[in-house]
Amino acid sequence: MLRYSLDASKNGTVRIGRGEPLPLGLHDCHDGTNLAVFSRHATQMALLLYESVDAPAPCMKVDLEPDHHRTGDVWHVRLHGDLRGMLYALQAEGPGEPDRGHRFQPDRPLLEPYAASVAGTGWSLSTTSPSDPAARTHRCAVTDHWFDWQDEVRPRHSWSETIIYETHVRGLTVHPSSEAVHPGQFLGVVEKIPYFKRLGATAVELMPVQAFDPDARRRRDPLTGAAMPDYWGYDPVALFAPMPGYAAGSSPNAAVTEFKTMVRELHKAGIEVILDVVFNHTAEGGETGQTYSFRGLDNAIYYILSPDRSRYLDFTGCGNTLNCNHPVVRSMIIDCLRHWVVHMHVDGFRFDLASILGRDTDGRILANPPLLEQIAEDPLLRDVKLIAEAWDSAGAFQVGRFPGTGWAEWNCHYRDDIRRFWRGDPGMAGRFATRLCGSADLYQQGGNGSPIKSINFVTCHDGFTLNDLVSYATKHNEANGEDNQDGMSENYSDNNGVEGPTEDPGVEAMRLRQIRNMLASLLLSRGVPMLLGGDEFRRTQGGNNNAYCQDNETSWHDWTRADRHKDLVGFVSDLIALRKAHPVLSADRFYTPGEIAWLGPNDGPVNWDGPDNQVGCIVRENGSGALCLLFNAARAPCRFVIPPAPAIWQVAVDTAAPAAKASAVASGELMLEGRTTMVLVSSGVAS
Repeated sequence: MLRYSLDASKNGTVRIGRGEPLPLGLHDCHDGTNLAVFSRHATQMALLLYESVDAPAPCMKVDLEPDHHRTGDVWHVRLHGDLRGMLYALQAEGPGEPDRGHRFQPDRPLLEPYAASVAGTGWSLSTTSPSDPAARTHRCAVTDHWFDWQDEVRPRHSWSETIIYETHVRGLTVHPSSEAVHPGQFLGVVEKIPYFKRLGATAVELMPVQAFDPDARRRRDPLTGAAMPDYWGYDPVALFAPMPGYAAGSSPNAAVTEFKTMVRELHKAGIEVILDVVFNHTAEGGETGQTYSFRGLDNAIYYILSPDRSRYLDFTGCGNTLNCNHPVVRSMIIDCLRHWVVHMHVDGFRFDLASILGRDTDGRILANPPLLEQIAEDPLLRDVKLIAEAWDSAGAFQVGRFPGTGWAEWNCHYRDDIRRFWRGDPGMAGRFATRLCGSADLYQQGGNGSPIKSINFVTCHDGFTLNDLVSYATKHNEANGEDNQDGMSENYSDNNGVEGPTEDPGVEAMRLRQIRNMLASLLLSRGVPMLLGGDEFRRTQGGNNNAYCQDNETSWHDWTRADRHKDLVGFVSDLIALRKAHPVLSADRFYTPGEIAWLGPNDGPVNWDGPDNQVGCIVRENGSGALCLLFNAARAPCRFVIPPAPAIWQVAVDTAAPAAKASAVASGELMLEGRTTMVLVSSGVAS
């Protein structure tokens, strides 16, 4: 039943109807546009319509009367008329009683939680972004899901075929050296597709693209006083919407269209898209934080609160924790994941601080979290890649035992053991071999597990780059303004004799060799390798291991380094090609005793716990082929005895060599230089 009509000056008459309570969010329907919003404790809800992103006031306010526009806990309204190009926000009235968990702010415009597109001011990471909260406008954009996908087909790579390249949308191309037409934007990622293909990556994992407010924390550079934005984006404000600051176009829906264009073109190139998603907290922070959406709509439902209801329980280190296993919030998360898969065509997700998703409404770790099971068993999500960061900031650590099925995990044990092996820490040969073979200690699980549950990485966005790992003994985060107290203190790094940049050719040669050693280890290991973007050309952050607020050359990809270190780029490309050419290296099962035989130095057994990290193995392939993998992390050379092969051994990898070179090696004695990896390949039948 239509109750009244109001005039919207830009779009003519908009008539108002009761609407329907499902589905939640803003949706086209056969006779108009339906909006449905959850709020159990609101006493009044209003819809605000705006003609433009910079309009100082709404052109229409629609008060939703409970008798006509509420069903249960859902407020709803039907709009009849042309809403194209318009923006909207919500206002919710309710008790302002923090001691009962209620923090309604009746005059505050709020983002609608299911909004698929957001616009306004204050989304840009550039220095021109207004830092005064009063100067910013955050509004939802009326959008639809139509897009010309051009009959695109998702690549659907198996886990065993997957090579992940982790990168940041802005940081990838914003540096002038990228020569991108669309620097720092979704379309800039498209411009790097030929590079991804040459390198051999099969998936890009994008740091957060869910819309976030770069100025939410209002931090200042300790030296210059300039605003320091949330560059990484781990403080979302709109979970369903792509980041407007990553769009080239100025229309309210540009980010949606350009994100879809990016996905479509990556898929055409056979490259999957994995999103780093944040469902554990929001930018609304603690008791003194800003209100964007959830706090003003129903704080007592959306967040985990203290027993006295006046404070937030913070398991994230960011001021609040989403109440992920409340049925309403759980449904929102499922709907959000479905949205990114169905409407935006993404191929998988990496869940930030995923252990939060396993806490109950009081913050306790659940044995069988319903949300994690629901994600893994959802009929629309079952065939997407699910990756857990299997810990949180309040002591939960579930690596190797993350609940549920179908989940892969960031394997921090892999990171630490590979670093410590090559640094020369005593007794690491056994741990190194375990990681090389797929981390059976974590993922074999009584014979039913698989190494593809392990996302192997030596470096990621959180910590040192690979160049800095071999160039700095300690972190250098002074520019973050936290007295160098932030970031990991134990990095298992080694500066190789000089802290930071050096012109010493000997130090530089050893650093390069160590980089090659760790890259070789990564791409020779069973499990799923993840490469931090820029490691293949020695991207540096100047020793900063927590560059979350550094939207500058500290974080950006300087593509002149790709030219300067083109041999290293080629080395990584060759390693990826070697991995693809020898599927035994990436098989989705653990090695059997018949597939692998271990070699110790001097024709003896491996000293698994000894002071020198020296280990080799023969890996047998299907048919008559074999690989010989040799690793010497000690500074001194060591002697290996190579058994006979079906055909002559060919050197495929030698990290001590300045450049790749093919050569033959006869069976028998081989001296392996210190801090060196060598891979020998034998195929065919001996003559």
